[in-house]
Amino acid sequence: MAEQARSDSTPALSSKAVSNGIPPRLDLPLPDRADIITDNALKLAEGTPNPRLRFIFQNLIKYLHGFVNETDLTTDEWMAAIQFLTRVGQTCTPLRQEMILLSDVLGVSALVDSLNNPVEGMATENTVLGPFYTDDTLHIANGETIASEGKGEYMYVEGRVLTTEGLPIPDAIIDTWESDSNGFYDTQYSDRSHPDCRGRLRTAADGSFSFRAIVPAPYPIPGDGPVGELLLVMSRHNMRPSHLHMIVEAPGHHKLVTAFYPEGCGFIQSDSVFGVKKSLVVKLEHIDDEREAHKRGFPAGSSFKLMRLNIVLLTNEQFKIYRGKSAESKGAIC
Repeated sequence: MAEQARSDSTPALSSKAVSNGIPPRLDLPLPDRADIITDNALKLAEGTPNPRLRFIFQNLIKYLHGFVNETDLTTDEWMAAIQFLTRVGQTCTPLRQEMILLSDVLGVSALVDSLNNPVEGMATENTVLGPFYTDDTLHIANGETIASEGKGEYMYVEGRVLTTEGLPIPDAIIDTWESDSNGFYDTQYSDRSHPDCRGRLRTAADGSFSFRAIVPAPYPIPGDGPVGELLLVMSRHNMRPSHLHMIVEAPGHHKLVTAFYPEGCGFIQSDSVFGVKKSLVVKLEHIDDEREAHKRGFPAGSSFKLMRLNIVLLTNEQFKIYRGKSAESKGAIC
């Protein structure tokens, strides 16, 4: 039985070790100085057939070797980094992506997102998607709620989806989701039976939308893995400021992935994943009027917070132009 288990899990060895079939392209000088190692690695990268991949690999080698040189990395530090990255990979599951979390806390995710979603003028800025989006959501009409009772302080969200010329975009699809007052998303509850604090709706003919929600709470990113340990070593907190996620899509327009951050949260200027942008910080108006609360469909009380938004989308053509200009300014090979 043990032999059977071993044969099922271990790939069978061929009778002879073989190469991948690619012959040597050139004879590299044997290094007698450290910089020759870098030169040799760059020469080999030059043979990458795909121009974009060649550009990426050459820059990766250049800056990675530069980092090692500038920090005078020790063998023990190199091994500690290898072991750390191994643990990051081993922590990943179908439901948890520790590698993306590492990218998040180092600011790489936010940087890639920002570079790939340039905006000009009044267009609404992108930000990171986060790990809690799911297509399993409530389909609601304008004015209805995305949150069940008892999930947090009432909030009403209203606004319009517009073009950069200020024209309404009708029938745009809005996906929205948020944490509850305990700082958890519905997908984090083991007894989840249905979507909560998330919904999908469409804009009206005048581009308007509205829905009932709750005031989102700040929450910690996972701190029980190697990335959590890294934050402790760096003496950094693991909190995200309160925010309301949105994805907005409309035919002929660039898909917007964004979030809005109510001002006043103590973590806005130290977001652990660098997702906050100045233009995405919004005011919440406090309303204490029983008639207004009843008009908006809140079942109890007179008090709620009001979030007003104008969401401005780029057309696909505008996005293509802005993205091309951004890449061209850096001399990047696309």
